[in-house]
Amino acid sequence: MLTRITGGEIIDPANGRAGIGDVWIEDEKIVDPPQSGQADRVFDASGCILMAGAIDIHSHIGGGNVNTARLLLPEQHKAHLPRPDATPLSNAGWSTFQTGCLYAKMGFTTVIEPAMPPGSALHTHLELADIPIIDKGALAILGNDDFLLSMIRDNASSQAIDDYVTWTVASSRALGVKVINAGGSMAFRENVRTFSFDDVVPSYGITSRQIVKTLQASVNRLGIPHPLHVHCNNLGVPGAPDTAAETMSAAEGLPLHLAHLQFYGYAKEGKRDFASAAAQLAHVVNTTPEVTIDVGQVMFGQTVTISSDEMRQFFARVSASPRKSVIYDWDGNGGGIVPYRYRPDYYGAVQWAIGLELFLLIDDPWRVFFTTDHPNGAPFTAYPELFELLMSRDRRAEVIAELPRSAMKHSTLPTLAREYTFEEIAIMTRAAPARLLGFADRGHLGAGALADVAVYRRDASIAKMLGSAALVFKNGDLVVKDGEITHYRWGKALRVNPPVEATMKRRLDEYHQSRYGLSLDWFDFPDSAIHREQPFGEVPCRT
Repeated sequence: MLTRITGGEIIDPANGRAGIGDVWIEDEKIVDPPQSGQADRVFDASGCILMAGAIDIHSHIGGGNVNTARLLLPEQHKAHLPRPDATPLSNAGWSTFQTGCLYAKMGFTTVIEPAMPPGSALHTHLELADIPIIDKGALAILGNDDFLLSMIRDNASSQAIDDYVTWTVASSRALGVKVINAGGSMAFRENVRTFSFDDVVPSYGITSRQIVKTLQASVNRLGIPHPLHVHCNNLGVPGAPDTAAETMSAAEGLPLHLAHLQFYGYAKEGKRDFASAAAQLAHVVNTTPEVTIDVGQVMFGQTVTISSDEMRQFFARVSASPRKSVIYDWDGNGGGIVPYRYRPDYYGAVQWAIGLELFLLIDDPWRVFFTTDHPNGAPFTAYPELFELLMSRDRRAEVIAELPRSAMKHSTLPTLAREYTFEEIAIMTRAAPARLLGFADRGHLGAGALADVAVYRRDASIAKMLGSAALVFKNGDLVVKDGEITHYRWGKALRVNPPVEATMKRRLDEYHQSRYGLSLDWFDFPDSAIHREQPFGEVPCRT
């Protein structure tokens, strides 16, 4: 079928295309205009903006932590009956099915789950497979597992490290590698309660820096497109800007991605020992071109924090709202689920401001990524409001006027006049994520790309415009019209699939038999275990 979307304002930074024009779709792909100029169906996009489908690089949408949060907070999702008329997070929903629908309505077509424990990869992929419409991917967690830490301690060869990383990524069907508070979970088990970048993991004699550098180098050698995805030490701790800056300086010319940088922007200054260090961190990002970051914006309201940083969540539990939490430990990273309400008080206002400062002070929209670290900073359904804050200084001023003056004195936000353009939004949410993740087939509207297209009807309210797409096509299927789902389809899980070295597989089998009394087969699964036709799509490694 040949489809023509005509008369819209096209914003396609990856191809340098901006202006009124047409987008042609044949079956699942975008194509050049045919010589005949005839289409089987035509959609009039006059008065609308056309972009590629949006890509979210960091959103916790599937796996054990997400389901534990559902179990901890039954009053906040639709499985709980009777249900009040308006519950916290009622606008976000909690089912996997609803997740895909809500993303699609905003024009998002690809979302990455950033924290998949390799040992529970099957569970994660089964849940991701039940999220409709959008494509997904997941990052495998390494950096607190005994096998890797033992290899680093014993000075294993680079080849051995690479073979282990390869097996982990391939067996878990991952798109890349994430490290969370490198060595911190292992240290936590030894009763360590603070752990910084150059602290030593007990029983292993190696530092967090060594773990990060080892994984960074391995990911780079293997040609995995997405750089090592780093959740730094000392998340949420006043004084953490120094840790984040040290981590960025350790990149040393190789690509490195820092997650949810907002949570490291808390300077230990002022009467309350809590102020914004966003300007300091933005300067480091601006002067370290090999580093990319996502923000993890805080928005006011109820949410739940979910993390595989058990050390951080252990301390955060005392601030839980409502007062309940789950902290757990196991081999590799443990984790914690802590509900939290961000209030427009001094502390919440500083957190809110820090994220916006990072967005506005980092110069290059190709290196800063749009996230709330869903649901940690806010549910992803807050994205439309966040878009408006970035694109309208008047809207920011309205919110600032309602916040404590004492908080704004410790932030540069009131002085920032920058407003994001639609082109910068398209870079940050389409073209740049595709480049960062190695996606040649999406994030743009050039011929040969997947026909993932979002059409937005212009409106005085940016939040309304970007929160409810006029049209969304996924692989050429019309899935959203006027903000409502019109058609359901199943997406794929995107992965890299490097070949596994046989010697490492035998070594790992011996290790798992000895340590767990289980065959290595328990930690792998066939593609057919995911009951979807062609459940995976492959992203090639760099050669």
